[in-house]
Amino acid sequence: MKLEQVSRKQSKIRLGIQGPSGSGKSIGALQIAFGLSNDWSKVSVIDTEYGSANLYSELGAYNVLSLTAPFSPEKYEEAIHTCESAGMEVIIIDSISHEWESTGGILDIHSSMAGNSFTNWGKLTPRHNAFVQAILRSPCHILVTIRSKQDYVLTDKNGKMVPEKVGLKGVQRDGIEYELTTLFELDIKHNATSSKDRTSLFGGIPEFKLSQEVGRKLLEWCNQGTVENSEKALIERINQVRSIPELLQLYKNNPAYQDSLHEEFANQRKRLDINKTVHELIQNKSQSANGKYDVSNH
Repeated sequence: MKLEQVSRKQSKIRLGIQGPSGSGKSIGALQIAFGLSNDWSKVSVIDTEYGSANLYSELGAYNVLSLTAPFSPEKYEEAIHTCESAGMEVIIIDSISHEWESTGGILDIHSSMAGNSFTNWGKLTPRHNAFVQAILRSPCHILVTIRSKQDYVLTDKNGKMVPEKVGLKGVQRDGIEYELTTLFELDIKHNATSSKDRTSLFGGIPEFKLSQEVGRKLLEWCNQGTVENSEKALIERINQVRSIPELLQLYKNNPAYQDSLHEEFANQRKRLDINKTVHELIQNKSQSANGKYDVSNH
């Protein structure tokens, strides 16, 4: 246990964009992503919206990974790691609402489980938390969109009361906003406000549009911190890594320690390889027990 003086380290953004259907979440996320990377080829979209990510192809040659039902948390994790392994700098998950409330999502899984409802949550919460941790531990900037439940209110337009669509509560587990650096709320006119902002860049300002400039501001904030250069702190981070892409990114980001900590990096790589092998063996054993063992691998 050690007490240290406060200092902000360089970081990756964890941004949420929440709003009703048609509020501009997807295109807004893409604009911000380009501001963060300045290279469309380093941007990927994990698309759960049945191909909607392809509608904005005129913006640039970004990458799309189509995710279909069942929308289990493990499937999201696999998609995130696929993007990391491909060398992406920015990952957009459009949207994370499906992981919570869609076919194969947490609520759907819970409703189909037999036995005690409370006990079943004890089994599902770790799965959801692992999905959240995959977002938080990623070496990439991650932008997530969140669907809002919708309602209509009457507004006065030129003396006439007309219905207008508004977003209400976001479709995800309560408290997801606490895990994010910043959360933007969009209205049907594509205007954004910040309901949470650890960067202090957007709090208390008038409505604004999501743009590449917003991404550039976020990137500047991320890069203002100090580079982690303590050897002891870096060893701790190496041992906390949970995926090979994350380990490789940490290695690339610390060239001054690649020689002196070569053994630590190599040992953690071995541990991750062993864990992956054990996981695959357990999966194959489970499939074999269900009569679905793939003999083509043997």
